[in-house]
Amino acid sequence: MNTDERQTPRPPFRGTRRLLLSFATLAAVAGSRLGAESQSIDLATVLRLAGARNLSVAMARERVREARGQLEQDRRQLFPWLGPGIGYRRHDGNLQDIAGNVFDASKQSGTAAVTLQAQLDLGDSIYRVLASKQAVRATEAEAAASGRDTAAAAAAAYVELSRAEAGVAVADDSLRISDEFLRQVRQAVESGIAFAGDAQRAEVQSGRNESLRIKAREEARVASGRLAQLLRLPPVLELKPAPGEFVPLVLVPANRALDSLVAAALARRPELRRNEAQVAAARARRDGATKGPWLPTVGAQTAMGGLAGGRNGDFGKADDFQEYGVSLSWRIGPGGLGDRSRIRTADSRVRLAELALERERDAVAAAVIEARTRADAAAGQLGVASRTLAAADRLLELTRARREFGVGAVLEAIDAERELARARGEHLRAIADVNRTQWELWQAVGDDPLPER
Repeated sequence: MNTDERQTPRPPFRGTRRLLLSFATLAAVAGSRLGAESQSIDLATVLRLAGARNLSVAMARERVREARGQLEQDRRQLFPWLGPGIGYRRHDGNLQDIAGNVFDASKQSGTAAVTLQAQLDLGDSIYRVLASKQAVRATEAEAAASGRDTAAAAAAAYVELSRAEAGVAVADDSLRISDEFLRQVRQAVESGIAFAGDAQRAEVQSGRNESLRIKAREEARVASGRLAQLLRLPPVLELKPAPGEFVPLVLVPANRALDSLVAAALARRPELRRNEAQVAAARARRDGATKGPWLPTVGAQTAMGGLAGGRNGDFGKADDFQEYGVSLSWRIGPGGLGDRSRIRTADSRVRLAELALERERDAVAAAVIEARTRADAAAGQLGVASRTLAAADRLLELTRARREFGVGAVLEAIDAERELARARGEHLRAIADVNRTQWELWQAVGDDPLPER
């Protein structure tokens, strides 16, 4: 008989296993009725969708557009504006002339004019534009940071999905091994060379493996749902990772010195560019509070139009008119020259921004050191897990080669199966830890958004 073909054993707990199979069948039918379908996805697609569909990234991009719009609005405040209009005025009754005499009069007038007017607070306008430029820089850096955070989160979710799917394959294989051993033990019992209780022990182990397979499939479905939520895909869509991508990644080479990684992070991380822009914006506002009041407020106006009117209902004597005016003024007191409280507030805001920048630099350096330490530890754990897996696999081979069915031999074979399943699970977790810590290190260092694999 071909041992590669799975034999269906007699259920150890007939009622329990039938119930589990019934539940599995009902779940499959329910999934098909809900329209669930399977869809393959790879890492490159995950990263593209994360950048294109994630809500946090979309909000960050919208804040950039908002900041650019505010900058354009502040720039437009430097230019004069037109004020076309028409007017009508009428007076009936007493009126006082310039000499103080009061007399009765009825008159009316109408105007039509275009006014070109400018009211420019030079100090406030100039430094407000400079601060707005830095606000645009800050939001652009924030958008870049949001994109990197989303890419790292999506990659971590994909790593977990890959681990869960690999766990399903391991669980399936463990169940296949235990079922095959159960078949052999039953044949030995029927031949009289094995104890009947040994078959029950093998059935218990097979039942445990089937339970683990159900759990593995549950974890894979949950991981698929979390990734679909992150990518804003239909939640009923069951994502399947590319089978060849669950291998140890090297996004940041292990031979890169720690000090060079920290230096690269301090030079590249968008969070630091954001804080630097916030410091520059605070300094521009402080300059507006200290230097701005010395610049005058400029007012200019010119109006051209026509005027017509007269006594009672007369609208005669219509003709054009022109008016011109220019003014320079300074403000002394609150909001202007001598306002020390405004200067102290601006100084404090600059200092707060500088302290936030220093704190972010310390956090970036600490994150790089922590991520590098975790990555190195994960790589070491993977080496141990690989050696343990090889030993467990060899142990099972040696145990199965004995082809004995005594009590001790059956227990030894079951224990070897358990050790192999445990070693495989640890090996999968070690690969997932390596990949996850590599993405954490990539994010901490600030490398390119889509690193080469």
